[in-house]
Amino acid sequence: MRILHLATQTDLRTAERTGSYTTSTRGMTLEQQGFVHASTARQLPVVAEAIYADVTEPLVLLVLDVDTLEAMGAPVRWESPEGPGGAPHETLGLFPHVYGPVPVEAIVAVLPASFDAGRFVMPDLDGLDVAGADAAE
Repeated sequence: MRILHLATQTDLRTAERTGSYTTSTRGMTLEQQGFVHASTARQLPVVAEAIYADVTEPLVLLVLDVDTLEAMGAPVRWESPEGPGGAPHETLGLFPHVYGPVPVEAIVAVLPASFDAGRFVMPDLDGLDVAGADAAE
């Protein structure tokens, strides 16, 4: 199974240089947050529109392999959007959180990410085994 993380191209380039991705979410590092926020295909448009719609630098969608993350010491836990102890989102359920740096080896695809009139444009996820892709519109 795979999960998704929206990233700036700058943060992805840094990860490619260092070997691991350490941005939790827009403006927050893994060190500050304690985990890297991720989402399913169904959750992604809500997250993207709420947090990234006004970003002017190029964005990319990282497709992360859960088995590789786990094998390389970055466990994935399904939690509320806020993290441990919070309640699940009423309509979107629990979100995947990556507890540790994301090794570049766990990034199985990098897809273009864009908005059209403030709405997130979902890239084609066919064949990528992304969690929630069957429920995405």
